[in-house]
Amino acid sequence: MTTILAMGFLLGLQHAMEADHVAAVAALAASKGRLRWIMRHGLFWGLGHALALGAFAGAVMLARGSIPAELSAGLEFAVACMLITLGAMVIWRVARERLHFHVHRHRDGKLHFHAHSHAGEQQAHDKNKHEHQHHSNSVQRSLAVGVMHGLAGSAALIALAAPGQFMDGMGFIFLFGAGSILGMVVLSSVIALPLLLSGRLMTGLNRGLQMGIGMISVGIGCAYAYASMPAMLALLQS
Repeated sequence: MTTILAMGFLLGLQHAMEADHVAAVAALAASKGRLRWIMRHGLFWGLGHALALGAFAGAVMLARGSIPAELSAGLEFAVACMLITLGAMVIWRVARERLHFHVHRHRDGKLHFHAHSHAGEQQAHDKNKHEHQHHSNSVQRSLAVGVMHGLAGSAALIALAAPGQFMDGMGFIFLFGAGSILGMVVLSSVIALPLLLSGRLMTGLNRGLQMGIGMISVGIGCAYAYASMPAMLALLQS
C-alpha cells in the first residue's frame, strides 16, 4: 500500500506538468513582477486543484459511483474555454493597454520590476513620470482555475484510486493533490525566471514572452475544445 501511495504523490508531481495546467498558470502569472507572487499563484492553483479532487472524487467514491462520460467531456470543454479566455486576456492586455515594464526600488531597498499601462495617455512617455499604485495580486482567479482543473481531472483519478478501500483511495487522492501542489509551485518558479529576467533587461522581449504565453494558452485551449467536441455534440443531441 505504501508503494501505491508513493505512486500517487509522484503521479501528482507529473500531473502538474501537463500542458493545460502549465498554460493556465503561465497565463495567470504572466504580468506578475516578483518571484513570490508568481509562486503564490502556482500554490493557489495547486490548492484549488487538490480541494476539488478531494471533494468531488471523494464524494463519488463514497457513493460508490462514477462520473458519467458526458459530464467529464463537459468539464474538459469548460477547461478548454477557460484556457482560451485566459490566453486572450493576456494578449489583449499586452497588445491594447500599452504595457510598459520598468524597475524601481522601494523604501525598504527592495528592487523589483512590474508592468503598468499607458492606455489613454496623450503625452509622450516620460521615464520620470512613473507614479503608480501596486494593484492587488489576488489569487482568487488562480484558486478558481485550479478548482476547474481538479473537477475535470476527477474521472481519471477515481479510476486509479477506486479499486481499493475508501480510506486508501482518499489517501491516494491526498498525496496526488500534495504532489500536484509541490509540482506547480516548482514549475511556477521556473516559469518566473524568463519573465523576471526579460522584464529587467528588455521590455520588448518581455512583451513577446507574454504574447507567446497568451497564444500558447489559446492554442492548447482550442486543441482541447476540438478533442472534446464529439462528446459535447453527442451530449447535446441525446
